[in-house]
Amino acid sequence: MKKFFPTIAFVAVALASLVLAGFAYFASRDAARIKFEAAADDAVSRMESRLDLHMSLLRATEAFFSAQSGEVSRAEFERFYKTLDVDGNLAGLLGLGYLKLVRPGEEGAAEQEIQRNYGLSRTILPTAGVPWQAPVMLLEPADKEGMRYLGFDVAADPASRAAMEQTIADNKLHSSGRRMLDPLSSWKDQSESMVTGFVIFARLGSGDAAQNEDPVKDTKGFLYAIFRARDLFDVILGKAPQLPVNIEAYDQSIDPNNLLFRSDAPPVHGYGLKTVRMIEVAGRPWAIVLRPTAAFTEPSSPFVPVVLGLFGLLLAGTIAMIARYQERAFDAASQLHETTEKSLLEKDLMLQEMRHRIKNSIARVLAISRQTAAHSADLKEFTNSFSARLQSMAASQDMLTRSRRQQADLGDLLRVELSQVFGKELPDGLLSGPQIMLDETMTQALGLTFHELATNALKYGEAGNSVGALKVDWSVEGKGRERTLAFNWTETGKTKLEAPTKTGFGTRLIDMNITRELRGTIDREFRDDGLRVRIRLPYPN
Repeated sequence: MKKFFPTIAFVAVALASLVLAGFAYFASRDAARIKFEAAADDAVSRMESRLDLHMSLLRATEAFFSAQSGEVSRAEFERFYKTLDVDGNLAGLLGLGYLKLVRPGEEGAAEQEIQRNYGLSRTILPTAGVPWQAPVMLLEPADKEGMRYLGFDVAADPASRAAMEQTIADNKLHSSGRRMLDPLSSWKDQSESMVTGFVIFARLGSGDAAQNEDPVKDTKGFLYAIFRARDLFDVILGKAPQLPVNIEAYDQSIDPNNLLFRSDAPPVHGYGLKTVRMIEVAGRPWAIVLRPTAAFTEPSSPFVPVVLGLFGLLLAGTIAMIARYQERAFDAASQLHETTEKSLLEKDLMLQEMRHRIKNSIARVLAISRQTAAHSADLKEFTNSFSARLQSMAASQDMLTRSRRQQADLGDLLRVELSQVFGKELPDGLLSGPQIMLDETMTQALGLTFHELATNALKYGEAGNSVGALKVDWSVEGKGRERTLAFNWTETGKTKLEAPTKTGFGTRLIDMNITRELRGTIDREFRDDGLRVRIRLPYPN
């Protein structure tokens, strides 16, 4: 736990700081969103107020016509329009007019009314397949360009006719939807001068169309107002204080083909703020998309969460470093104490191991000395045999002592033991096999075994005359825990070699080392051309 305390402290403080920074970030995001939503609410409220004002114009015009029983002359309509002060109060209104509902056969009366009001001759051609038409009878402003639309059948436009039919059905205001307008009208072929706008219609009748079995019969005509969308929205956005919002207005749904207006000020997408509001304009839905502009400022600096996060990480790093220094000081003291105790323990273990090894070595030396003495004819033979065996044991122990892991290489062990018997100049090809590392037990036992085999070869075999008649090879057979060390000792050049009738101490020492101490097997094959010894030992490591 102490080891991981600096890391835990760093992670805990860093997480706490990042959480606080996250809270600050989301709080600033919420504050920015609330501020933007407030600006969006203000913009939508301005739109609805301005549109209500324009629609109230149609209601006022409807009231004016109703007061005159629908019989309004050009001069009366012109005076009424001038009192509206369109440029000062109703910016965005492109034109205001009256459409007469003309049934088949009434075209002549409508033509005479235009002649009487404007002194212009207009021909209203009947349209086959429709129950009524709606030609322009009055229009303001009635300048030279506007005059050319007098008598034009507005109902010939499908979208306008649908809006007028809805107006007849429920006696409410209805919009034509998005239309392409020229500076004076909405019924001209599209050209480069076209602008986006819409038309709102109001029914002019003598009764409630909803309570009449034939509402068309009770309808005298329609009042209409033409609006240019850009002028309308410029007034809305130009009102002080100016709103830091980009507006896109769509008729019915968000689609490029339905776009009514887009602000000149480009939106700033980096804030990630956007809202869509739906409003109703004369019975027709509008989708208003609002985004912040470069003029929008967040209520709090966006760098505050970053500063909090960096400060928290710096604090976490400082705490972790202090904890790390304290841990290292404590570890140094603990390690010194542990090293002292470990040194004492290792020293005690080494002393015990030395006593154990010395005891085993003395026991083995005594056993070898007794057996050597029992099989020696005189003191000289005993001295030579005993000295050779002690040197073999010493050589094996010396190899283990030089190894840090208390291990010896099988090939090196063979060279040492054979060199003591045959001399240090061993021929090439005498030994062959992979590198095999032997532990202490195998090193001691095989060292004596190799010494005895070499001594017997020197005494009785052809190898005594030439070490080249001796071949030694080894390999590892099997895998895992079933691995076996296979060792072959082959003496050649001797003819008619027979097994000895009496087993000497050297042979018994070999068998005891292989079968008892190393739990292996040994087979001797006395052949016509020499001796072959096969040794198999467990070698799982």
